[in-house]
Order: sequence, then C-alpha cells, then structure tokens
Amino acid sequence: MNSTATALPVSGAPPSLALTIVSWIARLAAAAILLQTLYFKFTAHPDSVAIFTAVGMEPWGRYASGVTELVAAVLMLVPRVSALGGLIALGVIGGAIVSHLTVLGIVVNDDGGSLFALAVVVFLCSAFVAWVHRRTLPVVGSRLG
Repeated sequence: MNSTATALPVSGAPPSLALTIVSWIARLAAAAILLQTLYFKFTAHPDSVAIFTAVGMEPWGRYASGVTELVAAVLMLVPRVSALGGLIALGVIGGAIVSHLTVLGIVVNDDGGSLFALAVVVFLCSAFVAWVHRRTLPVVGSRLG
C-alpha cells in the first residue's frame, strides 16, 4: 500500500513530475474558483441572493454551499486529503451544475455563461484531483486501483 500524498499513477510507481505539476494546477484552479465565490455568498451579494432565491434555497443554501466550498477548497490544498476535497467539491459543484441546467439556465444575470463555465472547470479539476489521489481516501483508498 502506497501512502504517499502526492499524485499517484495507476501502477503504484512514484508519481511523475508532470503528473504532480498537473495535479497541483488542477487543485489550485479549483480551490481559487471556489474561494473567490465565497465573498459573494457570505456578503449576500444581490446576484448570489437572486441565484439562491431562484432555486428556493435562500439564505440557508447560500451559507451551506459557501461553507462546503470553503472546506472542499482547503482540503484540496492539503496533500493527504486532496482526494476528499475533490469529492466534496464534486458534490457541491454538481449541485450547482444541475441547478444551471434545470432552473437557472447557462446564462445568469447576463454573465455570458461565465458562472456556468467556472462551475464546469471546477467539476473537471475536482474530478481529476479525486481520481489521481483516490488512494489517499480514508477507509476505501487502499482498495482502489
């Protein structure tokens, strides 16, 4: 069982420098996007309030998703638990994407779809992080190939 907290290739061999670099880029990108949205959620920015009102989750959903995104971002930046952070981010951002596709639409408040695009970037980066670091997951990580 390999207990290293860096990016793990499928073979179990030491991670390549390229995989480690790409993993850090994905982790930093997802965390940066998640963290920058917290200001809007926690200060009750009118756009954030409008979004959560539209999906019927204002204000509790705005605060809950903000706290969850904060936890996910921090965990993704900690090598030993980055996969767990990736999974949490996948859950919260998956909910955001479903909300865009079912209630909000791709374009929200004339943003040209940028909020949706950022959600997709976070989803892809988080999925990559969760997959690459899957062996570090508590309880099940050692059983994953």
